[in-house]
Amino acid sequence: MADLGHRPVLLEESLDALAIRPDGVYLDGTFGRGGHARALLARLGARGRLLVLDRDPEAVAAAHALADEDPRLTVEHASFSAMAEVGRRHDLLGAIDGLLLDIGVSSPQLDQSGRGFSFAAEGPLDMRMDNSTGETAAQWLARAREPEIIQVLRDYGEERFAGRIARALVAARVQAPILTTGRLAGIVAAACPTREPGKHPATRTFQAIRIQVNRELEELRAALASVRELLAVGGRLVVISFHSLEDRIVKRYIRDESRGEWFPRGVPVRARETQPWLRPVGKALQASAVEVAANPRARSAVMRVAERLA
Repeated sequence: MADLGHRPVLLEESLDALAIRPDGVYLDGTFGRGGHARALLARLGARGRLLVLDRDPEAVAAAHALADEDPRLTVEHASFSAMAEVGRRHDLLGAIDGLLLDIGVSSPQLDQSGRGFSFAAEGPLDMRMDNSTGETAAQWLARAREPEIIQVLRDYGEERFAGRIARALVAARVQAPILTTGRLAGIVAAACPTREPGKHPATRTFQAIRIQVNRELEELRAALASVRELLAVGGRLVVISFHSLEDRIVKRYIRDESRGEWFPRGVPVRARETQPWLRPVGKALQASAVEVAANPRARSAVMRVAERLA
């Protein structure tokens, strides 16, 4: 059964972009609560196949429950940065007809105070997408030096008060460890001299620390680097991102890979060696006003599509 609290973003648009064939093989690198996966399975025939990945144990449990009902579905507890390794294990290199990445935090992760992703409710400062392993946000804040905190807030949160916030965090942790979402949000709010209209002053800080803890941009780059190995000729890549840092990486990746290999002038190469292997499909797409009205979290979503060439 679908998670009623989670609405997949750009659902019909992403399925159309995948150009689904009933007997095709597809990969959903971010199962979440299965909104896209369920809709994709509905378009597949009896011979179709869907491989889903997620690094969140709760998402993996939801995926296994669905797989128990549908033998066309295969589930792996893995980050999408491990797609090539998983594909190799399932003998799917060069055989994927469509690859979907819906990047970002899912609604259940945001809504569960125990996960620590949101300042909207008091909870432990965790922020790990895979909460079975790795360093929590509280542990990172306890050990990170002030210059590192400043850089993370600037680079990943585009926070203009990064210096003020970092100094406040370092001073506060001397008094007591920063262990909860409420305490972090309070420290940040007190350190910010002004507020962006309609935004909590801790919004950018929470985003930046979450990206740092989960290595989200590095994970995305690693995932994109494996696309060529996975996609079949004619296969589609569909990526939905939720902030400019992610979208910039996806945009540049598609642009660069659709230009072909670059060689210095005068280097003797065959024409086929300079040919691109990827082509962009259409323009970047955003959620409609109707979808945003029904699901405000869709407002920042951007979808980009590309197709594997011979």
